[in-house]
Amino acid sequence: MTLDLLPLGQRARIVAVDWSRLVEEEAIRLQALGVDLGATVSLSHRGIFGGRDPLALAIGRMTVALRRAHARAIEVETL
Repeated sequence: MTLDLLPLGQRARIVAVDWSRLVEEEAIRLQALGVDLGATVSLSHRGIFGGRDPLALAIGRMTVALRRAHARAIEVETL
């Protein structure tokens, strides 16, 4: 499943990222924040308006705001 479909609070592992769907600078920034293969993540919040952007992604001890378009490029498996 893609990260944007992950239920809130469910832990998952990133198994694939389609970096070609992201702007190069955004891809580099996400990798620097630890969003990469093998990382354990969970969604802690979804926006309340319109497209429900942004998503709050818990990764390690950080919370990262992520657009749904970016989350759709990330494949995860639940833990």
